[in-house]
Amino acid sequence: MSKITLTIDEQTVQVEAGTTVLEAAREAGIEIPTLCYHPELSLHGSCRICVVENVDNGRLLASCVAPVAEGMKISTRSARVRKARKMNLELLLVNHPDDCLGCDRNGNCELQTLTYEMGINRNDVARFAGEKRDIPVDDAGPALKRDPEKCILCGRCVRVCEEVQGLNALEFTGRGFNSIVSTAFDLPQNEINCTNCGQCVVVCPVGALTEISEIDHVWDALADPEKYVVVQTAPAIQVSIGEEFGLEPGTVVTGKLVAALRRLGFDKVFSTEFSADLTIMEEGNEFIGRIKDNKNLPHITSCCPGWIKYAEHNYPDLLNNLSSAKSPQQMFSTITKTYYAEKIGVDPANIFTVSIMPCTAKKFEKVREEHRDSGYQDTDAVLTTRELARMIKEIGLDFVNLPDEKYDELMGDVTGAATIFGTTGGVTEAALRTVKEVLTGEPLDRLELGYMGIKEAEVEIAGRTYNIAVASGLNNAAKILDEVRAGTSKYDWIEIMACPHGCIGGGGQPIPMTEETKIKRTQGLASIDKSNTIRKSHENPDIIRLYKEFLGEPLSGKGHDLLHTSYQARSKN
Repeated sequence: MSKITLTIDEQTVQVEAGTTVLEAAREAGIEIPTLCYHPELSLHGSCRICVVENVDNGRLLASCVAPVAEGMKISTRSARVRKARKMNLELLLVNHPDDCLGCDRNGNCELQTLTYEMGINRNDVARFAGEKRDIPVDDAGPALKRDPEKCILCGRCVRVCEEVQGLNALEFTGRGFNSIVSTAFDLPQNEINCTNCGQCVVVCPVGALTEISEIDHVWDALADPEKYVVVQTAPAIQVSIGEEFGLEPGTVVTGKLVAALRRLGFDKVFSTEFSADLTIMEEGNEFIGRIKDNKNLPHITSCCPGWIKYAEHNYPDLLNNLSSAKSPQQMFSTITKTYYAEKIGVDPANIFTVSIMPCTAKKFEKVREEHRDSGYQDTDAVLTTRELARMIKEIGLDFVNLPDEKYDELMGDVTGAATIFGTTGGVTEAALRTVKEVLTGEPLDRLELGYMGIKEAEVEIAGRTYNIAVASGLNNAAKILDEVRAGTSKYDWIEIMACPHGCIGGGGQPIPMTEETKIKRTQGLASIDKSNTIRKSHENPDIIRLYKEFLGEPLSGKGHDLLHTSYQARSKN
C-alpha cells in the first residue's frame, strides 16, 4: 500500500493509505478522546467526541471515521476542537443520570473520566436542561441488566452483538430524542435470542449494561450461621482479578485469591479446576463411546452456557451432537451437595454454593431447571470477577499484599489440563490428553490451537486421524455449525466458546478488556499448566478417589445421573 504524509499538531506523520486520522494520531503518540469508537468493532462516528480540525479549511472531522489525505494538516487541540468536544459531551450528559455514586461503573466509566478530564461541571450541563427520558430498567434477569436511561447511543453493544456474536439481539429504535437501544419488539432480554454472554457489557463505556449483582445474596449467606458456604473459582479468575487491584493482566494470583475468599468468610475454598478434570473424565469417555459407536458425531463441547443457549435457539437440530456432560461449575456444585456433604457430615440443605466466574451466562446456567440433580438447586449464587473484586474492596482487603494460601483438601487437587479450560482450545487439548492416553498409552503433543477465531488441527490416535475444530465468538461458531447442519463437515470434535478467546475474555471479566489483555491472561494460564506437576485429568488423585469412593466408573449410572444433563429447543425471537 502507498504511504500518506500528513501533519498532526505540527508533527509530520507517515501512515498507510486508508488509515483514519484517529489511527494516525495514535501511531504518532497523540491521544484523541473517544466514546463510540472501539478497536475491535466497525466504525460508527456517532458521538463526535473525537473531533479534530482540518487546519486548511477549518472543518471539524470525526477522526475515527475520517481517512487521512496527502498533505492534510490536523489540529487536535485548537480552541474550536476543545469547545466542540466539550459541547458534545455536555449534550450527552444532559440526558444521563447523575447517580455515579450508585453506579456499578463508578470509577471505571469512560463518560465519567472524560467529564473530569474536560473539566465539565453541573452548571455547564444545566444550560441544556430540558425534558428527560423516563425508560424502565430491564432487569428481568437472571444474568444481565439494561438501563436505557444511562445509554449514550454509542452503538458499541449493537455492533458487538451483530459483528462478533451474530445475534442481533440489540438494535436502535426510535428517532431523535426518542432514540434508544432496545431488543426486538422491546421484549425483556430474558425472552429473546440472547445468550447472556455479556460481551455487550464488556464494550459498554458506561453503566447502561451490567450483570445482575448477587453480592447482597452472598453477603446474607455468609452472615447466616446456619449456612455452610462453599466457593469455587474458575481457572480464568486467577489471571484476571489482579487487574482490579492494579496488577498486570495475566499475573497469577491464585494464592492471594484463596486468601481473600477466606477473609470474606467462606467456609471452604476450592477451584473449579477440580471439576474441570471431572468434566474431562466424563466428556472424554463420552467421546470415546461415540467414536466406537460412530454415533452423534461430530462431538461438540458443552461447558460454555452461552454457547449452549445459542445452540438451543439457533441449532436445535444439533442438540444431540452436544456432549451431555454438565459444565465444570455445575458438576462441582452437584458433587459438593452429594459426595462432599456426605464426607464432611453436613446436611446438603444447609450448604450454600457460590461460583466465582469470568462469565455472566453462568448466572443463567445456575437457574436452569435441569440443574437440581443433588436434590437442591446445585449452584446457589454466581459472582463475576468484577463482583468479587467489589466485595474485596468493600471490606478493605489489601489484596496485593495478602499471603499466598492453598485451596482446601478433598477436592483441592487440580491439573494443568483443568487450568487451560479458561482459554480457547483448552478444553480440547485437556480432553485429548486423556483420550489419547486412555486409548493408546501415549501422551499428546501440544496442539497450539491459538487464541481466537477458528482453529483446526489433525490428531492421530490409535492409527486414526481425527479432525478437530475450535471456535470462539458465536459468529465463528455459526460458520462451523452451518457445515455440520449441511452434512459437509469433516470434523470429529468441535469446541465452541461464546466469548472471543474463551473464558479469559468472558463477559464478567475486568473492564477495559483489550486484545493484548486477553492474550496476557491466556499466557498466564499457560504458565500455570506448564509448571504443574500433574497435567492430565485422569491422573488427578482427588478425581481418582472420587470415582473409587462414590461414582464408580466414568459414565456409570450414578455418574450419569449426577454429572450429565439435557437441553431444550428454544424459540428464535
